[in-house]
Amino acid sequence: MPWVVLIISGVLEAVWATALGRSEGLSKPVPTTVFAVALLASMGGLAYAMRDLPTGTAYAVWVGVGASLTVVYGMATGAETASVAKMLLIAGLVGCIIGLKLVSDGGH
Repeated sequence: MPWVVLIISGVLEAVWATALGRSEGLSKPVPTTVFAVALLASMGGLAYAMRDLPTGTAYAVWVGVGASLTVVYGMATGAETASVAKMLLIAGLVGCIIGLKLVSDGGH
């Protein structure tokens, strides 16, 4: 269960990062609200997962999932340019996240 919560929390990290970018310095109410709610849920999930998973592993996976999805979303919406190099680097990051899960001491 901690891994499921951690992955969901990583997805929420991408949500709050994207909302923060769209909030124009926290001046737009809707993206600012989405940012705040997703941030609290994401951090809460990370804290929950860290009860059973090593801190370094949990944090690396959380950041990796969030960063990967944020870049992919940016490329999909045209906010960021897509390239083969970016896709390969994201694939490498996802591979590292899977690797951390496989070698984790808390990987029940």
